[in-house]
Amino acid sequence: MTGVRMDKWLWAARFFKTRALAARACELGRIQSNGQPAKAAREVRMGDMLRVTNDGGDFQVEVLLLSDVRGPAPVAQTLYRETDASRELRLKVAAERKAMKQFEELPAGRPSKRDRRKIIQFRGRA
Repeated sequence: MTGVRMDKWLWAARFFKTRALAARACELGRIQSNGQPAKAAREVRMGDMLRVTNDGGDFQVEVLLLSDVRGPAPVAQTLYRETDASRELRLKVAAERKAMKQFEELPAGRPSKRDRRKIIQFRGRA
């Protein structure tokens, strides 16, 4: 096997839950292969450097193995190696996000009728 479609590999490596989500991320430019925006049909080869942006964070990985079959998570993690800089940056961002929750002011109790009306109006339901 010389290459695998980008969306299949991202799905098999468990960066996305479905292949359709992986293809959509490619369309939106959230996947870069060797510094170039990657389309879903682009072939991934061993040794490629990928930059993957998803809900879990921003990953910079090197492709070690190819697979077009989704397997268990421990097997999926053998398909790539994340760079040290990427891992440190992701952990730093996660720690900052966790620290911001401490400063978030929570409401004292249930919203009043007036507050509920404002919430409904804000959400665009009325």
